[in-house]
Amino acid sequence: MFNTYEMLEHALFEIEKDIKGKLNAESLAKAVSMSSAHLQRLFRLAFERSLANYIRSRKLAASLEVLLKTDFKVIDIAGEYGFEYEQSYIRAFKREFGVTPGEARSAGDIIEVTPPLRLIDKNKFDEDLFFGPSIVMVPEFYMVGRPHILPRRRSEDAPQVGKQFWRGDREKILHKSNEDVYIGLTRIIDGKNCYMPSVPVKKIEDVHQELEYYTFKAALCARFRYVGQHRPYDISPKLIKKMYEAVDAYRVDENAGYHLMSELSFEKIDAAYFDGVFCQMEWFTPVTPKVD
Repeated sequence: MFNTYEMLEHALFEIEKDIKGKLNAESLAKAVSMSSAHLQRLFRLAFERSLANYIRSRKLAASLEVLLKTDFKVIDIAGEYGFEYEQSYIRAFKREFGVTPGEARSAGDIIEVTPPLRLIDKNKFDEDLFFGPSIVMVPEFYMVGRPHILPRRRSEDAPQVGKQFWRGDREKILHKSNEDVYIGLTRIIDGKNCYMPSVPVKKIEDVHQELEYYTFKAALCARFRYVGQHRPYDISPKLIKKMYEAVDAYRVDENAGYHLMSELSFEKIDAAYFDGVFCQMEWFTPVTPKVD
């Protein structure tokens, strides 16, 4: 039985090994001993693109090399890389590269291809996966929750108060913008660690007297992503600690292009991503570009 990291690693290997074969989600899923639906879900969570799209892109990239290095007929190249019809290959080729195979041969232009995806050691998170950061713009949004002063920023109490909130206070909140999303907001206020389990809301109205609201202002943020093989609200204190260690490694990386804010961050869990096997957690903090 493969763990999460090994499943993806083996699937990527099988794609490159059988690039000319009739690759599909079903054959790959069999190779890693899991269902096709779960493999496709895991692939999208990890790489934020569909498995079918990636397989097609890699086949086209491999076929492009043959196209430009040989005088083989297009119909023969199409068949060699698993396309049943020449016209289906030409249409896919043009969608991928913006030109037809004939135009690619005659124009002599540089064409960008999709390279093989790779998992590296820092992606391995025990048996699960951790990616980042990517730099994203987070638009302004509102949240309502119950703030807690925790003894330290990386407190083991955070997952527990999050579970308590989800099972209790969440029901008191009106105007939720998404019933499945949990936001764990961390702020440093007067030197104290304030952690607020919350949910996003459409508007700040009718807030229960025991709860508080917060407006996250639009900001450029670093986004880290965790993909695990468990229920979304079973992220353990041990995993939270490892995530902070990974974030800190980026924070002190002299080659990183951004400074990470230390006073404000939030994690986001969307329960809708859970398919019975895999879940995802995202962690965001505002950034500023480093200036030489």
